[in-house]
Amino acid sequence: MAQGKSPKSIGLPLTISIIAISFSAIFVKWSESPATISSMYRMWIAALFLLPIVWKKRNEFKKITKRDWNLLLVSGAFLGLHFALWFGSLKLTTVASSTIILALQPIVAVIGGFILYKERTNIQSLLTMGIAVIGVVMIGWGDFALSTGAIIGDILSFLSVIAVVIYLLIGQSVVKKVSHWIYSFLVFTFAGIFLTLYNIGTGVNLAGYEFKEWGIFLLLAIVPTISHVINNWLLNYVNTTTISMSILGEPVGASALAFIILGERLTGMQMIGGLIVLVSVFYFLTRKHNLESQNPTAVDSL
Repeated sequence: MAQGKSPKSIGLPLTISIIAISFSAIFVKWSESPATISSMYRMWIAALFLLPIVWKKRNEFKKITKRDWNLLLVSGAFLGLHFALWFGSLKLTTVASSTIILALQPIVAVIGGFILYKERTNIQSLLTMGIAVIGVVMIGWGDFALSTGAIIGDILSFLSVIAVVIYLLIGQSVVKKVSHWIYSFLVFTFAGIFLTLYNIGTGVNLAGYEFKEWGIFLLLAIVPTISHVINNWLLNYVNTTTISMSILGEPVGASALAFIILGERLTGMQMIGGLIVLVSVFYFLTRKHNLESQNPTAVDSL
């Protein structure tokens, strides 16, 4: 890990990253296009912007084996599924509910790591997960006051978390062989292909959208992607856990933007449930960070 960066110099880009990713939900809310269309064009445009860098690093493609290509294909499909589900959830529920449920990603990742890689989890971590789930249930309970559609939106958001965790778990071995630029380009491209095939197969129109919609597609491909670029750069100075903690800022930032720009409100039950989720995940990640600092091998016994 590189040295020489003060907390202040790290804090500014991390803040920019949180603000950038928080706008993603707002852009989706603005869009009137089907969720799978906005997801598809986000992937294609983001991949297009990466082309110049990918061309410079094209020799890295030689490192990718046939097995890796298969993993990248499946990983990209789950990334596309993640965006389709999450964008779909935002069409039905509030920004706050959807983004707070996304904050469960680190906990779902631990469960996935146990299932796939037999990584151990202790009672304290399981209790933390259980408390976080209670918070999600409270969010859903608060959404009953909105509509049945809001509950379906909460479910789609949670399914999108599972999809993105599978995407990360599948791709984690491949990303170690090539740069994050090549990896991102390939999974974005495969996600775009998956979503394109889905839209064609289900008869969703690929074109004919208003100029405003194309502007939103472009914003989705650029602004949230800035967050990913910043986080990749920050990995030179801070660890993955510190970056992971920044996801707790997204529900707060997105909810504040939704209140200011969209006029969305929260019920008391949702606010309490959201607070429980954020505190639980923050505690979980802080404990993980402390264990890794004390003993690098302790992460396996979380």
